[in-house]
Amino acid sequence: MFAFRPCSRAALLAAALFTVAVPGAWGQNANEQKPPEQPQKPPADTAKEEKKKIDEFAEAARLLPGAAGQPECVWTGRRVVNLLWRDDLDTALRQLELYDRFGCPGDHLQQAFRCVVRQGEIDKKSTDSIGMRVTACWLTPSLPPVIAAPANGTPPAPSSQ
Repeated sequence: MFAFRPCSRAALLAAALFTVAVPGAWGQNANEQKPPEQPQKPPADTAKEEKKKIDEFAEAARLLPGAAGQPECVWTGRRVVNLLWRDDLDTALRQLELYDRFGCPGDHLQQAFRCVVRQGEIDKKSTDSIGMRVTACWLTPSLPPVIAAPANGTPPAPSSQ
């Protein structure tokens, strides 16, 4: 029985250390895994963005005949064109399945993408973004191409269209 006492003391000491150390470690992990807080937008900004989206869909319905102006076609179609522009073909094809399922016109999608491509690369210093270009081309896919000067200063080669 005398030999049993030192082992029980060691076990008791180990259990006490474990009990004290574990809650502190759990508390640190909980704090470390907590995602950083996102700044909240004021409700007025959120309402303005929602109104802007609604206005964009209403404008598309007014300008575009048939299914191309329906909100689901506008939203998915602009996403497909944007994804194609960024060479994200896998995601674009999945969105295209959804676009087709809604009964949206494939020819309008093709014309909008052609419009975006014909306008060329977006200058990094320009305020124009791909989202604004896709929106403009979705509403009026017959926009004329914009010929931008190359970065090296040489004039663009004449095109044979």
